[in-house]
Amino acid sequence: MPDTAIPAACAFADHDHAACSAAGLAQAEALCAAQGARLTPVRRRTLEILLEAHRALGAYEVLERLRSDGFGGQPPVAYRALEFLEAMGLVHRIRRLNAFAACMRPGEAHQALFLICRRCEALAEAPGGRVRAAVEAAAAETGFAVERASLEATGLCPACRAEAP
Repeated sequence: MPDTAIPAACAFADHDHAACSAAGLAQAEALCAAQGARLTPVRRRTLEILLEAHRALGAYEVLERLRSDGFGGQPPVAYRALEFLEAMGLVHRIRRLNAFAACMRPGEAHQALFLICRRCEALAEAPGGRVRAAVEAAAAETGFAVERASLEATGLCPACRAEAP
């Protein structure tokens, strides 16, 4: 798949978010088609909800939106859609927030570094390969082998930093 990833800075800057969301959805549709997977209406709507803003949403927030859109109100509706999207590499689980965010590099093997604004909850997905390598190197010094790592950092986005006293 071509490198059509959304730059991490977009989450923290003014940009054409409609185009950003449309590109994410198009990438998801192409990835599902290439893998013979179905982007059902509830899966598609779940991804659209996550693409609407550069922030993470909890499963119950997604469920509430799905319910208001007529997709049912039982938790398995949201959880099954989120599990499918995560397995396809279309969303990431943000462990610190117990939430999910749309992947900005779908279809690419990558280690994401999530930058989470503690004030406005904006979220950016930055390349985390170098951070992962540093974690693995530090772990290797102790004889530990890293199998999975969730790289998340909290702080202030540029807009909130500008507003900070």
